Amino acid sequence: MLIDLFYLKNLHYYFFIIYFTMILNKKIIVVLPAYNASKTLIDTYKEIPFDIIDDVILVDDNSTDETIKVANEIGIKHIIKHQINLGYGGNQKSCYKKALELGGDIIIMLHPDYQYTPKLIHSMSYLIANEVYPVVLGSRILGKGALKGGMPVYKYIANRFLTLCQNLLMNQKLSEYHTGFRAYSKEVLESINFYKNSNDFIFDNQFLAQILYHDFEVAEITCPTKYFEEASSINFYRSLNYGFGVLLTSLKYFFSKNKIYRSKLFS
Repeated sequence: MLIDLFYLKNLHYYFFIIYFTMILNKKIIVVLPAYNASKTLIDTYKEIPFDIIDDVILVDDNSTDETIKVANEIGIKHIIKHQINLGYGGNQKSCYKKALELGGDIIIMLHPDYQYTPKLIHSMSYLIANEVYPVVLGSRILGKGALKGGMPVYKYIANRFLTLCQNLLMNQKLSEYHTGFRAYSKEVLESINFYKNSNDFIFDNQFLAQILYHDFEVAEITCPTKYFEEASSINFYRSLNYGFGVLLTSLKYFFSKNKIYRSKLFS
């Protein structure tokens, strides 16, 4: 009887150990595509759950502030500095290349501007580690996180409009395509030639379109977000270019998927 009580009392502990071991069997790497992130890097870094994270990679896209100095001070082991500014997409290419070289099984792309909370990394990693989904997005639109967190109304409206157009053209039901908080399995990064994508902000959208084109399933989880002065943002002109780029990518997807015209993006 005493043995049974002891067993029942500690059963949850044994399940926790088994589950925790499963996630630790996967090498999980956080990549930080950084540009002038010295003011927000520490806040982002200290929320990363190092109980499951094996490595952190920071790629500095030729910042003009002290991002590299701060990264060294807080102990980031893998730091890459671009000698010229390649752009947001070019930064991510370096991030993923290094993550695969280090043997990452799950790669979390997190903006170091502290707009997204790293506290969701556990949930995102578990979905991939347990082979439920190969891609997980932190969505600002699910729930009320975007406007509550201070997203400008015009950006919210633009996000909703572009997402509606993309869902129609790409036959999907995502809540948004524009989040900067994403988790990928190694298989996804190895299967898709993301190096052919733009070095600019449209990279994220092209990559997600490629993922959907190749029939990888995508999960979304609600993600609170913060908008403040130090958080990264693009100006109105670049936002306009991004919007047209998003629509063009979706049209290429539509034509390629329906065998009307095969874009090199999906070859």
